[in-house]
Amino acid sequence: MIWNPERIPDQTGRTIAVTGATAGIGYFAAEQLARAGASVVLASRSAAKLNVAQATLRSHVPGASLSSVVIDMTSLDSVARAGETLAAGPHLDGILLNAGVMTATRGATTVDGLPVMMASHAIGNFSLVAHLLPTLVGGSEGSETRIVHTSTGFVRRFRMAVDDITRTPWPSIAAYTQAKTVTEIFAFELDRRLRAAELPVASLVTHPGVGVDAKTPRRAGIRDETTHYQRNPYTPWAQGKDSAAWSAVRALTDPSAASGEYYGPREGLRGLPIAIEPLPRTARPDGDLSARVWEQLERLSGAHALA
Repeated sequence: MIWNPERIPDQTGRTIAVTGATAGIGYFAAEQLARAGASVVLASRSAAKLNVAQATLRSHVPGASLSSVVIDMTSLDSVARAGETLAAGPHLDGILLNAGVMTATRGATTVDGLPVMMASHAIGNFSLVAHLLPTLVGGSEGSETRIVHTSTGFVRRFRMAVDDITRTPWPSIAAYTQAKTVTEIFAFELDRRLRAAELPVASLVTHPGVGVDAKTPRRAGIRDETTHYQRNPYTPWAQGKDSAAWSAVRALTDPSAASGEYYGPREGLRGLPIAIEPLPRTARPDGDLSARVWEQLERLSGAHALA
């Protein structure tokens, strides 16, 4: 189907959480979901930024149903607390796993002694999903709930080793790509295990293309003179971060989207979101790689989901 981001299917009655919701793609995904009628839970590590994001979003979507939860993806304790808070709500129909550290110094580790990139993009998300699965299984009656994982086009360009996910490559972009490779392997293995368990939860993957500040609409405290401006050499071929959110929003809201699917921009770096062919080495890796990555995520997070 041709997707119209200006006419998202009505989300009234659905509750969707978005991590990393106080900036960039996460904020715009939350805004688009709220405009479609969803109750949106904004999640971020800064309570102050959450307050700003809520105020800004309400100024653009009057009457939006919003709540927030503090979550620091580099702290397993924080992830567990946020998971408990989200699970205590009446129901949760979907979650966009968008948060993650974008740059890190070489050898940087978290409070748990884990590599920062891998912890924030993969290990923390594994833990959060483990905490939330019972709630997601019990989402709105008659509705399949969705877990949407955010990847990057870099995974298609660069092959990264994941036999030991605590061994961090360098430079920072390599560490980021490795973490997103693990994200994809986890997402597709989660899909297989959800299907095997016959649970009404879908696991989908998206990548945003390239979203740049230069093409992003102004939002007070989100994208304005008070926020950091990042130059990007891909700007002439890229899109704003509002458009970069489209793939994730489609994966969360398209009635025809199915577990195990992958959504990305039609033109690669930008464009309307379409279903694209998953990468075989992450969706269907050789041997027992998926199981070994899953075991590492369980061991490092201390969480267990769908054994």
